[in-house]
Amino acid sequence: MGDIERTEFDLGGTTGGAGAPARSDSVSALPLSGEAEQELSLRPRSLGEFIGQPKVRSQLELVLGGARTRGVVPDHVLLAGPPGLGKTTMAMIIAQELGTSLRMTSGPALERAGDLAAMLSNLMEGDVLFVDEIHRMARPAEEMLYMAMEDFRIDVIVGKGPGATSIPIEIPPFTLVGATTRAGMLTGPLRDRFGFTAQMEFYSTEDLTRVVTRTAGILGVELRQDAATEIASRSRGTPRIANRLLRRVRDYADVQGDGTITLEVARAALLVFDVDELGLDRLDRAVLDALVRGHGGGPVGVNTLAVAVGEEAGTVEEVCEPYLVRAGMISRTPRGRTATPAAWRHLGLQPPG
Repeated sequence: MGDIERTEFDLGGTTGGAGAPARSDSVSALPLSGEAEQELSLRPRSLGEFIGQPKVRSQLELVLGGARTRGVVPDHVLLAGPPGLGKTTMAMIIAQELGTSLRMTSGPALERAGDLAAMLSNLMEGDVLFVDEIHRMARPAEEMLYMAMEDFRIDVIVGKGPGATSIPIEIPPFTLVGATTRAGMLTGPLRDRFGFTAQMEFYSTEDLTRVVTRTAGILGVELRQDAATEIASRSRGTPRIANRLLRRVRDYADVQGDGTITLEVARAALLVFDVDELGLDRLDRAVLDALVRGHGGGPVGVNTLAVAVGEEAGTVEEVCEPYLVRAGMISRTPRGRTATPAAWRHLGLQPPG
């Protein structure tokens, strides 16, 4: 199995030249909260344990299996999809399946080409380098990554002006796993250098029920099947949200009950935590209320909605809107956002006309 204990998080700093080691800490050296440790323990460690995403799992089995058969490192992998669907977990699994080490960093941490050069020069042969939010990588680092992905080599410029010298540095063959929530923001040259792109999809209620049931077993929580389905149906198709809701329902069950999560306990707990039967939270309902009651169903600009609910426009657009659109509550039009008949009915109002 892969050496996850040697996993490293690059904090974006370097100690100097291109060959200098990146400032990083091992996972075991980082203090984790109890909930963070639980989150790490909930992650599946193999493709067989991973629930959901059947198409991505079968495709990755072929990619990794083919590379193992030929005795080479697999092609670079791009994992695309909304937050919370398991992209980081999938990167960890890729390293485990290959029996190698995983190095982790993020796009925003790679501000300079030297940051990336330090990471790449410390890789061992066959290592998996995981770059989260890869679309946010600085342009100089991205351009250096092109040559590293194709030729396993980087050129480091030493000096300035006419006396500058280019020093080639060979890199052991490695596999880059990039994760992005906005695949459209990736530049064409970077996207084309990935040999395999996996599109992560939202989970069905059935798959999320299995996720919640598995998590309850690991946490030692007594969870009834109908309660698991109830939690799953309010999790917006996202395993991260499902596990978070389960922990909050467990808190309620421990304090207000005997620790067993029944359907009645789950519903009561989710009511306390402002999660309704469609998975909408307080902010989601505030946006719908402002759109329907405040502006007659629209059309309304996102900035106006943000002012009405007291939030930043980016929060409304990036946190609330995607799910409200997917749930059929809001429509985006050239003139602004409009409420659908489903939004009116969800608020207990009669749609106009």
